[in-house]
Amino acid sequence: MKPFADLTRFINPRNVAVVGASAREASQGRRLYDNLVLHSAVPGEVFAVNPAYGEIGGRPCWPSISALPEADIDVALIMINASLVLDALKQCAARGIPFAVVMTSGFSEAGEEGQRLEREIAELCRATGLHVYGPNCPGFVNVRDRLGMTFSPAFKDDLNAGAIGLATQGGGLGRNLLQGLSHGQGVGLWFSAGNEVDLEIPDFIAHMANDPQIRVIALLMEGVKNGRRLTSALELARARNKPVVVLKIGHSEAGVRAAQSHTASVAGSAAVNSAVFRQFGAIEVDDLDQLLATARLLTRITPKSGNGLCIYTFSGGTAALAADIAGGAGLPMAAFAPATKAALRKLLPDFASIDNPVDTTADILRNQQASVECLRILCADPGVGTVLFPIPMDYGAITDGMAQAIATVAAETDTLIVPVWMSRRLGGGFQLLETEGLLPFLALSDAIAVLAKAVPWKTPAVLPAPSSPPAAAAASGGRMLSEAAAKSLLREAGLPVPQGVVVANAEEAAEQAARLGFPVVMKVVSAQIAHKTEAGGVRLNIASAGAAREAHAAILDSVARRCPEAKVDGILVERMLPPGGREVLVGVHRDAAFGLVLTFGLGGIFVETIRDVAHRMIPLSRDDARALVREIEYVEILEGVRGQAPADFDALEDLIVRVSDFAWQHREVLHEMELNPVWVGAAGQGAMPLDALIGYAG
Repeated sequence: MKPFADLTRFINPRNVAVVGASAREASQGRRLYDNLVLHSAVPGEVFAVNPAYGEIGGRPCWPSISALPEADIDVALIMINASLVLDALKQCAARGIPFAVVMTSGFSEAGEEGQRLEREIAELCRATGLHVYGPNCPGFVNVRDRLGMTFSPAFKDDLNAGAIGLATQGGGLGRNLLQGLSHGQGVGLWFSAGNEVDLEIPDFIAHMANDPQIRVIALLMEGVKNGRRLTSALELARARNKPVVVLKIGHSEAGVRAAQSHTASVAGSAAVNSAVFRQFGAIEVDDLDQLLATARLLTRITPKSGNGLCIYTFSGGTAALAADIAGGAGLPMAAFAPATKAALRKLLPDFASIDNPVDTTADILRNQQASVECLRILCADPGVGTVLFPIPMDYGAITDGMAQAIATVAAETDTLIVPVWMSRRLGGGFQLLETEGLLPFLALSDAIAVLAKAVPWKTPAVLPAPSSPPAAAAASGGRMLSEAAAKSLLREAGLPVPQGVVVANAEEAAEQAARLGFPVVMKVVSAQIAHKTEAGGVRLNIASAGAAREAHAAILDSVARRCPEAKVDGILVERMLPPGGREVLVGVHRDAAFGLVLTFGLGGIFVETIRDVAHRMIPLSRDDARALVREIEYVEILEGVRGQAPADFDALEDLIVRVSDFAWQHREVLHEMELNPVWVGAAGQGAMPLDALIGYAG
């Protein structure tokens, strides 16, 4: 693997040559020259090279690189016709110039001739040791040392320096990011790599990983030239504790095509790219706003930031909305220390909420100092690492003061404060937060998405486990039917149910199994055992009378050990359905707002893991059932994969309608119902619930 280039002389050159410098105002050659002569702090000389001029702007101009006076030139900037570039680079190599930046377009992105030129440039680099940056690029900007090797007219205006290192493969979006960091922590170095004929994104990552003034590395990539070099650079950044944030274009087919035509590089598989980024510790984001916000936020994160999230606002609805979005993102909410609650209670009115989220109510708008003190109290709590501070509206001087409170406390605490300015009226408070470098978000969802990616949360969110059907029914004061009783009820209602019988002893199990025909399945019958498999209460593929006797004893023994409190009503013996069926779930529950709702999805043991489900209010029509079945994400499993025959959609839809009808007929008393798994055979084989639970409200 090619070693990473030493970019020391490139980053801070003493003498620079501009090949293609022009006397024509507003031309790219003139802007490039002026950016260096008028707007940069080049410690040595800037040499103009162009055979058409004897001088530019009162300074001498030379006809070629070979004609330049004796001097150690560190970088040559080349802005000439593509057909002349190779000769200019050969002169650079002969002159001993170590770096050349080729801004000219018309190379591999333009077709076969351009690709040939790039191959010759690459060979020249290998043979001579010359390093070429580009071609087809806007140049390089060292913001912190005010050095603009670029033709951009915006260079002189985008000089907010900071600890963020930026590497992009496109110029326009890179400039967008640079301008997005115009306040607070800005960009130190911006590499815009172009076609990467020699110097590549990994070289720039490696340099920034070793640069003590760079704290965060942000990448905007369209293609990956050399995956192994990229991962080596990412590993180096991780070893140096430099977080890397990456936006990789090419998640969609259209994005891949655009990236390839723009950079002429391999876009790669989105899934593989993402997996590699995770493997080597890079934080992948979804859009430019996230890249900008995540990079900026990472420069403000402290060891305390991941302790827990506190939501602090003066609007109850905003507090609830923020908590809802944060909960959905899995962010851990901080639990306040007793001293924190006591201090808040002294400052806030009785009707304020001092739990997390904190709703101070609008009463605090009258007391600017109380707002500051509340924020200080929360930031001092050891369990609070990050405070999300949504401001839902612009109240002029009042919210200006609130913004000042945020800026004041943020400057004195190691707790991360993240403001969200939710109003489209970007008043003085917003501008204050912006100029103070706090980069206020404009939407709660954007802020929380970035917090989820950027903050190393120490306490994972604890999500409540879904209630089992018996627990839910018991909570309502109702009763649960055993599987056998539930299936009997369904059979009476006309639903298809497997042939089966409940037996009381091992001998009866053997007799009934033989009568039904082998193979059979045997299951414990108990209203107190919802998950029979976990209790050891299920035996499959029983193929003989002797096996049925053994299964009966084994089930009772396992259930007695694992569920000693459960009342066992017997053992259900059922004829097994043929192999090859697919398993789905059909369930009904009572929603507090909408009444009975039917749920359909993939079933079996993975129902709580995959959670691929869709819902409809009861009663359902046949059209509803047809749409419901096709709404789940993995419907192709039912449609048939790898030569598998399609499932019996007609029978499945019919079963769903029958379940809906059953639930509607029992709507006054039915609390919940679960058929899982439902066996669905190939077309013509039918659909049948293999297990059933029914709960009635008390």
